[in-house]
Amino acid sequence: MSRVLTTKGQSIKMKSTKKTLLLTTMALPGIIWLILFRYLPMFGIVLSFKDYRIFYSKPSLINNIIHSDWVGLKNFRFLFVTTDAWIMVRNTIGYNALWIVLSLVISVAFAIMLNEITNKFVAKTYQTMMFFPYFLSWVVVSYFVFAFLSQDKGLISHMQQNAGVPVTEWYHDPKPWPYILTISYLWKNLGYACVLYLAAITGIDASQYEAARIDGASKWQQVLYVTLPHLKTMIIILFIMNVGRIFNADFGLFYSVPMDSGPLFPATQVVDTYVYRALRNMGEIGMSSAAGLFQNVVGFICIMIANTITRKVAPESSLF
Repeated sequence: MSRVLTTKGQSIKMKSTKKTLLLTTMALPGIIWLILFRYLPMFGIVLSFKDYRIFYSKPSLINNIIHSDWVGLKNFRFLFVTTDAWIMVRNTIGYNALWIVLSLVISVAFAIMLNEITNKFVAKTYQTMMFFPYFLSWVVVSYFVFAFLSQDKGLISHMQQNAGVPVTEWYHDPKPWPYILTISYLWKNLGYACVLYLAAITGIDASQYEAARIDGASKWQQVLYVTLPHLKTMIIILFIMNVGRIFNADFGLFYSVPMDSGPLFPATQVVDTYVYRALRNMGEIGMSSAAGLFQNVVGFICIMIANTITRKVAPESSLF
């Protein structure tokens, strides 16, 4: 009897080992990708604390890093001593905070409305139309915007001329650009979040809506007491992940859409564009690395704070 149990135990253990090995093999490409593109580049963090220089006598990356002078936190100073420090920090955090809230509210609302469309063809058409802009490059989007705002040939400029209104110099006046950037961001990214929320809504058991209808609940009450509670976990997780990127701006949006116009810097200058321009003009790799490290550290801190608050308020919705 004991031999039979031992044999069965060995068989179960062997099957478990084979299953584990199979799953590990399936995950291997993803693991290799993470190591190559996520973890190996982390060694470049040391550049944030060095005055990186190229030594032409032996111009290898390792040799350059080893022989470059250690400058400590000096590379981080350029982010804050510049006169544009307040402008770029204000724009980066301000835009991201606004877009997190707007994207959350509008995408959830659109997802709920799309779920109410009974005609599948119409619903799929709307989903495709909303999701398509997400795959467009910001360079392409910038020319869409330029087609509307060009002072010479833009659609809006022609409308202003026909109406006898002075033509607005869109690429020289920073005042309307917070609205232009917000509309551009939402138009491009709203569909992605909307599809995520819609997928979560379609996974809700239809019997819960049926029970709510039997109890006399209106559509608004069904959304309030059935749909939103099921979306709570996804909303919180996506919110926490977005908060982690609150100090990271979308470079393509802030650089390409305004066409790198100098007069628009008060409204379009963010940390990412400032770092790029500093690297392009000064060639300081150490300073650029320091800025990237600072952004990631701030993002990590924001995620930890948001997750800690979530764990106290709604433990089942926290990331960890």
